[in-house]
Amino acid sequence: MKTVIMAGGKGTRISSLSGEIPKAMLEVAGKPVLQHQIECLGRQGYGDIIIVTGYLGSAIHDYFGSGSSFNVCIDYYDESEPLGTAGALTALKDKLSDDFILLNGDLIFDIDFNRFAAFHKSKNALATLFTHPNNHPFDSEIIITGDAAKITGWLSRKDNRDNFRNQVNAGIHIISPLLIPDRSAAVKTDLDIDILIPLLESGRIFAYSSPEYVKDMGTPKRYKEVCKDILSGKVNARNLRNKQKAVFMDRDGTINQYMGLVTKAAQIKLIEDTAQAIMKINNSGYLAIVITNQPVIARGDCTFEELERIHNRLEFLLGKQGAYLDAIYFCPHHPEKGFDCERTEYKVNCECRKPKPGLILQAAKDYNINLSQSYMVGDDIKDLFAGHAAGCKTGYLLSGKAAMEHVEDPVYKNLLEFVDKNIEV
Repeated sequence: MKTVIMAGGKGTRISSLSGEIPKAMLEVAGKPVLQHQIECLGRQGYGDIIIVTGYLGSAIHDYFGSGSSFNVCIDYYDESEPLGTAGALTALKDKLSDDFILLNGDLIFDIDFNRFAAFHKSKNALATLFTHPNNHPFDSEIIITGDAAKITGWLSRKDNRDNFRNQVNAGIHIISPLLIPDRSAAVKTDLDIDILIPLLESGRIFAYSSPEYVKDMGTPKRYKEVCKDILSGKVNARNLRNKQKAVFMDRDGTINQYMGLVTKAAQIKLIEDTAQAIMKINNSGYLAIVITNQPVIARGDCTFEELERIHNRLEFLLGKQGAYLDAIYFCPHHPEKGFDCERTEYKVNCECRKPKPGLILQAAKDYNINLSQSYMVGDDIKDLFAGHAAGCKTGYLLSGKAAMEHVEDPVYKNLLEFVDKNIEV
């Protein structure tokens, strides 16, 4: 699979650091951004690379040459004038006969490209976008998905947002050559507006959601964060080829205030200091994953659509404070019968309802998590039982409905105290 890297940008937002060099040549932890990208691709066998250059493109040519010094093969396309995020693809069409990776040249990342490509192939997708949660969703493009990860909507930085899932377009794609415009000459083209968004109704544009490390270094603040994360080893550690660590958290009484069964998004209110605690988890390298029983589905008190709005509200409130969840797993089942509006198909004795560990085990499979190095925390003894059954360390929180049941597990006032005493940031 070929890779096309769009490296023509000047980097006006970071010009105080980049000076008179292409943005993709800005040095991060001793190497140009573009070199970090090429080395990550090359390590995984994606060494057939085309770099699209623009502003001071000769600096990129001179540094990388044919790519032989980096154990890859590099070809170039030089834009005489800016062609947007996809205009150059028309000129490259003869070289792109198969699905290819398309990525922005200002990103630091370390992701499992084989895993990404396998997902794309399994969906028979025309395009797959790499998406992830981040700590600045309000100035990022938000991707809206429906069933089976099909993309159904798109929020640009200018669009009004309210209660959205923190699912950001990371700037890495796998694209079918069928999407390249059939033109006689290259013209300025926006990948999102001109190509992808008009095709959403096809049902073949998908989102691949992953907690792996992808960050643009387009502002001085993010540049400093990226440099720190590379030097600490965090960037490489988040590649899903490597074993991960996670803090699994209950929802009600652990993250949001406990008020009985939540059936409406408006009922979600964060516990004080919860966003700060989750932000520390985000910065630590642990994954932040919610594991929650939601019997409101089986009881007929809440629809799946409303539950999605509830979780979107949760992510929205966390995102306002710079925190994010890597995943939310919920059990819709409830074995007890006799409720007026109950849904009988969910009245089963399942393996995913805590105190059983099914959801934790599924998350571990999905994200290659080392359970013995992970935690399960919550305000109910069922959370502890589920954590023990999965092989996790545990923590009992007093922030929700906890009644100080007799437990031998460590006890904490709230999630922040747990994090401060157990998670190194």
